[in-house]
Amino acid sequence: MAEIVYNCPRCKSIKTTLDVFNHHTLYIEYGWKRSGEMHVVCRACRKGSILVVSQRELEDYIEAAWKAGLHSQKGNVNGFLEVAGHISAKDESSIEPPEHLPPRIDIAFREGATCLSVKCYNAAAAMFRLCLDMATENLLPEGEVAGLNAKVRRSLGLRIEWLFSAGILPLALQDLSNIIKDNGNDGAHEGTVTKEDAEDLSDFTFALLERLFTDPRKIEIARERRNNRHNP
Repeated sequence: MAEIVYNCPRCKSIKTTLDVFNHHTLYIEYGWKRSGEMHVVCRACRKGSILVVSQRELEDYIEAAWKAGLHSQKGNVNGFLEVAGHISAKDESSIEPPEHLPPRIDIAFREGATCLSVKCYNAAAAMFRLCLDMATENLLPEGEVAGLNAKVRRSLGLRIEWLFSAGILPLALQDLSNIIKDNGNDGAHEGTVTKEDAEDLSDFTFALLERLFTDPRKIEIARERRNNRHNP
């Protein structure tokens, strides 16, 4: 049976041995770095936990172990992975991100959702703004454009306002965008983000990401299925 040496999340035993009963990959970053979850049982308290793990290095033997499932390995698997933490109550109410997001935006949204679920509203606002910043930074045209100066490019609030006015972002979402202020981080620097502010920002971020990434990819998938039907 596979085993891992780690601190038990349940009984708090330090560097104890946990038996690995199951493991699965959730997503892949950079074309190789796998991340997933691992069900383990502590030998000290006999209680189960779910660890959040990621692939340690890009090596053939590590790739093979992850593809086969780390629970199918014999002996210690610490060399195959890094432990990011464990699943706990903070994950129960987290909002799942829209489908088909770029990995770095997916990670930022999940972190924002986790912060929101544990009532860290300023941190949640910062992560949702990061999602919006990464999602819109490449939507601006290059070169000199009327009304598009360095300040507009730099400020998330002004940038989104310009993208709406230029028809690049769907106007149906403009009412939700009022939470994005022109100056600063929506109170995050002052620590004044409320629960309602964070939830509004979450809603706008989800809706915008869905329009930019999820809907186009779903259409692309449907087109591929149609082509496969007609050109088997």
